[in-house]
Amino acid sequence: MRRAPAVAGHFYPGKPEELVLEVERCLGSNGEPRPALACVVPHAGYMYSGPIAGAVYRQLELPPVVIILGPNHAGIGRPLAMMSEGEWETPLGVVAIDTKTATALREACPVLEEDSLAHRSEHSLEVQVPFLQHLRADIRIVPIALSVRSFDPIQELGEALASVLKKAEPRPLLVASTDMNHYESEAVGKVKDRKALDAIEVLEAEQLYATVRREGISMCGYEPTSATLIAARRLGARSAELVRYGNSGDVTGDRSSVVGYAGLVIR
Repeated sequence: MRRAPAVAGHFYPGKPEELVLEVERCLGSNGEPRPALACVVPHAGYMYSGPIAGAVYRQLELPPVVIILGPNHAGIGRPLAMMSEGEWETPLGVVAIDTKTATALREACPVLEEDSLAHRSEHSLEVQVPFLQHLRADIRIVPIALSVRSFDPIQELGEALASVLKKAEPRPLLVASTDMNHYESEAVGKVKDRKALDAIEVLEAEQLYATVRREGISMCGYEPTSATLIAARRLGARSAELVRYGNSGDVTGDRSSVVGYAGLVIR
């Protein structure tokens, strides 16, 4: 099975040569690549959040396999949906799904279900792939989309990720794809985003989950981020460093209604 790109030419350039230039612009030149357990990156159009995602990717020494966890915005398909076979296509070519890692995850996590429908039009994972392709030509991925709305399956997934990754050599990188608070003033958005970031920076998944729900923070990827934090702590993570933060108003100039973006590296 080959998943065709759903947002090429919309969230990022649809022509290969233009996409390479845009990815390189977003990556910039600052940052020394080092190994990491996980990262948190945004997934808006590259003109808005690409440089924040790029600032994170610039600091990562990529292993051969990356597990990408993102929200299922449309809620189509299974609540914990993965693809364990086939390829994902972008204008830069195709990336293979790492079937070995995906199969091990599905065996370790019974709530994780095979479902390509949930991924067909979802952009949160797709926009990460060109960065990964550009930085490592032989990269393989495991895509997981979440729309569960309860903590127990998130906990189960996080524990399963840690269990599988402990046995993997080299260890895959976890990528949590999320934007921060949506469509409130910059002043309100910054306060809400800081509350969520406070939980992420101390690697507290339950605190993040509870804070987002209690404070009405419209952080679309708090579920994949929570699962990633659980796994990272089990794998020995000690810190989550905020690499860069911004919002859509930095591009549009409109501070009355913004979407927040944050990039963090977890080691």
